[in-house]
Amino acid sequence: MFNKILIANRGEIACRVIRTARKMGIRTVAVYSDADARAPHVEMADEKVHLGPPPASESYLLADRIIAACKATGAEAVHPGYGFLSERTSFAQALADAGIAFIGPPPHAIAAMGDKIESKKLAREAGVNVVPGFVGEIEDTEHAVRIANEITYPVMMKASAGGGGKGMRLAFSEKDVRENFDSVRREGLNSFGDDRVFIEKFIESPRHIEIQVLGDKHGNILYLNERECSVQRRHQKVVEEAPSPFVSPEMRKAMGEQAVALARAVGYHSAGTVELIVSGADKTGQGFYFLEMNTRLQVEHPVTEYITGLDLVEQMIRVAYGEKLAFTQEDIGINGWAVENRVYAEDPYRGFLPSTGRLVRYRPPETSETVRVDDGVYEGSDISMFYDPMIAKLITWGATREKAIDAQITALDRFEIEGIGHNVDFLSALMQHPRFRSGDITTGFIAEEYPEGFRGAPTPEKLTERLAAIAAIAGSAEAARAAEIDQRLNGPIVANAEWVVTMDGAEHHVLIAGETATVDGHPMTIEAPYVPGQRLVEARIGDETLSVKVERTRSGWTFTARGKSHRLRVLPPHVAALARHMIEKIPPDMSRFLLCPMPGLVTRIDVKAGDKVEAGQPLAVVEAMKMENILRAEKAGTIKSVEAKAGESLAVDAVILEFE
Repeated sequence: MFNKILIANRGEIACRVIRTARKMGIRTVAVYSDADARAPHVEMADEKVHLGPPPASESYLLADRIIAACKATGAEAVHPGYGFLSERTSFAQALADAGIAFIGPPPHAIAAMGDKIESKKLAREAGVNVVPGFVGEIEDTEHAVRIANEITYPVMMKASAGGGGKGMRLAFSEKDVRENFDSVRREGLNSFGDDRVFIEKFIESPRHIEIQVLGDKHGNILYLNERECSVQRRHQKVVEEAPSPFVSPEMRKAMGEQAVALARAVGYHSAGTVELIVSGADKTGQGFYFLEMNTRLQVEHPVTEYITGLDLVEQMIRVAYGEKLAFTQEDIGINGWAVENRVYAEDPYRGFLPSTGRLVRYRPPETSETVRVDDGVYEGSDISMFYDPMIAKLITWGATREKAIDAQITALDRFEIEGIGHNVDFLSALMQHPRFRSGDITTGFIAEEYPEGFRGAPTPEKLTERLAAIAAIAGSAEAARAAEIDQRLNGPIVANAEWVVTMDGAEHHVLIAGETATVDGHPMTIEAPYVPGQRLVEARIGDETLSVKVERTRSGWTFTARGKSHRLRVLPPHVAALARHMIEKIPPDMSRFLLCPMPGLVTRIDVKAGDKVEAGQPLAVVEAMKMENILRAEKAGTIKSVEAKAGESLAVDAVILEFE
């Protein structure tokens, strides 16, 4: 077995590989940029090598520096993780030329399957169903328009070397193609060094299901069941689960055997994933089409590990060393159900815009046999604009799909993140959504269920009453502490048993008597230990538990639970009666300004002072997290002044331009 391996990656996947290497008794080498000098993966590794400045193009994408790091440290093999150089044929070949093992597939397989255009040609030649589309090279925007018109709308434009939702645009008309084709090319060039684009028919109401394959260097290739990845936003996976609630045993076998045949056709070994577009309307089990093959470990691999009992990173390392797979297809079963949520540094209340900054507080839920957290950050880490905004992956297991989903809801309530925007509330809302729980999902699920954006999960009446009771208990604890202060003018404070809790504008009358709380006339038995300053309250109501994140604000509280944050005030009845007469401060009207929705780089300003614009017209482009964001006019108007310029880095809410 290898004595030492280098991980050519960062963040949670680098930490993930290091943990398995440790378990196998293999020493590890971490590489890092200036931005990651104190990152967890650097601290975890046995050795570390500096690569360069924060931009990936000057650090993690420099193959020659990584190979030099291998030679300097004596690393015998490289695990590329995902992203960066993981699917770069030239990198795998350069390692082979240097006598360093690549913990992944052979270069020719990466070349064959990693290029989305060539892989579709090969899949078609191998008899695999492919989505109708143009698999040649597209010359320019006019050529793209002609192709899209021939295929018929809607069509998907994709960067040939793309992945992770980058370099993808959906076009419903010729206008969409003209507006977005160049953006797709630029994103492909900036993120992957390749500006080629292909266009294919977009299958409406599709499901995204993928097959995990694993092969060794001795001709053995297996499929490790499927993963359902249909819950996506802007083509970026958000929720993954295994197995799929849609796939029957017969369909699983057909998809798996086809994936294995495709892998065998290109001489594949190591872990890989064949992604398929599946028609949710086709109940025959035959309506699946080859989408692409990812010649690397997937972000969502933990759900497969949970249901199969295999460590995929360990298997990749053993295969790279030349070992045979120690199991056969008959040994691969399905044990229970696993669900993964991606916790991102993005604000769902602001249109999911990226959020950068410091993790002032980071407390993930406790891990167990059924709860797993894969992360690469710690409290005090900076979420940088240079890399993917993922904070962590939360994976839960249950004997049934319902139990795995419920475990997600409980664990998400216990996830404490402060300092940056995050999507924990949104993930919890997804887990509670009746349509998701039914399994009736497509890749359009989020867009269809949240067309006006996210405003928090619905709050049932029972949850409202429980939160009001917890608020009254917390208010009693704060009052008891205040009663300890002496030398008051009017004597000591008398502890209240009765409270008026105002939550989201509605008043609730709460009476606390021992372990009984009566909310609006409805009694409940509740235990909710709380001391002033506590951030997380673990309440027990009868046989149920509820975790509530608690934040003290200037004029009250913010409670967060079950996918929504609530503003509360907890007052004695006589104070609440007076508080109703207080005038609320109205925030200023900022509708005349176009504000920068996220920290980012202004790459283009499309208007100037005096221009008249129509609703929907592009005004500016801001780049953040390697994604271009087109800012459009919400209504018709005239530009009064332009305050920003191309090439300028702006903070969130900075003024870009003003309307008359």
